[in-house]
Amino acid sequence: MRKHTRRYKMTAAKLLGWGAIAVVAAISLTPLVHAVSTITEGYSSADTLSIGSLVSLKKNSSDEVVAASIESVDNLLGIVVNSDSALLSVSNGGKSQVQVATSGTVPVLVSDINGEIKRGDHITASPLTGVGMKATGNVRIIGIAQGDMGAGTKETYKEKSGAEKSANLSQIPVLVNVAYYFKQPEKTIIPSSIQNVANALAGKEVKTLPILVSGGIFLITMVVVMSIIYSMIRSSIISIGRNPMSQAAIYRDLLQLSALVLVILTIGVASIYMVLTKL
Repeated sequence: MRKHTRRYKMTAAKLLGWGAIAVVAAISLTPLVHAVSTITEGYSSADTLSIGSLVSLKKNSSDEVVAASIESVDNLLGIVVNSDSALLSVSNGGKSQVQVATSGTVPVLVSDINGEIKRGDHITASPLTGVGMKATGNVRIIGIAQGDMGAGTKETYKEKSGAEKSANLSQIPVLVNVAYYFKQPEKTIIPSSIQNVANALAGKEVKTLPILVSGGIFLITMVVVMSIIYSMIRSSIISIGRNPMSQAAIYRDLLQLSALVLVILTIGVASIYMVLTKL
């Protein structure tokens, strides 16, 4: 009886041990399964879409997709995948369907149009239809790169100006999560209000050095102008006090000095504009 009891206890201990291992393994693997899980949905499309292409919803449609581009970036939807690569696939029963992944980690066609893509970069639509690129400004994104961009193939494309350019194409894993990306402003000693004024005057993003140079020109201009105005007012008051009959000559001098002030201000403003736009 004692032997049977000991064997039972040993068997129970083994079962408990294997059960604990199974529980730990299940807990450990749960995040992994969640990370690679993909949900897809069937959409109709009149285009021939490659696997890994970025797609957007067609304008004024809720079930038809087109290859994504800069023009349709606001309607970004997901990535074209094989239907058998998803854990959950939904189909609308129509013809000419493609499966679009709206979550999960899937391979995506990307380019280096906005620079080589690294792990953690945000991916958005590019001038090449169906191909992604690194997001460098406030824009809608398809997801976040989970790997670095490697060597690929060359492809040419046309800009809005008509100029032809080339780009490298490759495929990287991307964690699909359609959202709006806001670029973090770079840390600078220039206050945002002054930066915005400089950008508005120049019509482009102005760097720190031109703003500092423009600020120096502005201060020098103001010091010179204020000095002339102060001297002009002071000398006019003194002259009138000494000789009230000299008002005509004083007014003439005031007009000349006022013209000089306007010339100095014009030169200062023109210099600031040139610095902001050319440097």
